[in-house]
Amino acid sequence: QLQASGGGLVQAGGSLRLSCAASGHSFSRYALGWFRQAPGKEREVVATIHRAGGTYYADSVKGRFTISRDNDKKMVYLQMNSLKPEDAAVYSCAAKAVILSATLPTQVDEYVYWGQGTQVTVSS
Repeated sequence: QLQASGGGLVQAGGSLRLSCAASGHSFSRYALGWFRQAPGKEREVVATIHRAGGTYYADSVKGRFTISRDNDKKMVYLQMNSLKPEDAAVYSCAAKAVILSATLPTQVDEYVYWGQGTQVTVSS
């Protein structure tokens, strides 16, 4: 089970840190991802992180967002800096079990377990 938190209202240029808490076993064996969906748009990938630590970022957030994980706490984070109005969306976290040698999943439909989202609103 996954539960995202940390969303809110922020001015353009500001920062937010999203957190996603996981329950269950073998958290360290999962690839994790952050995704977002704006009204009228399809869900899209924001960033993903492999169990081995490798990361992937959508072009639109590179250099502004950072994904990280803490396996001991069963948490995944998304640090969002220099937020823009177009970053406004419902952000969700998701997980997929992967073996160490697997490539990092980067597509929405590759992820199996999903948590409820948290709303991010960016005012201009």
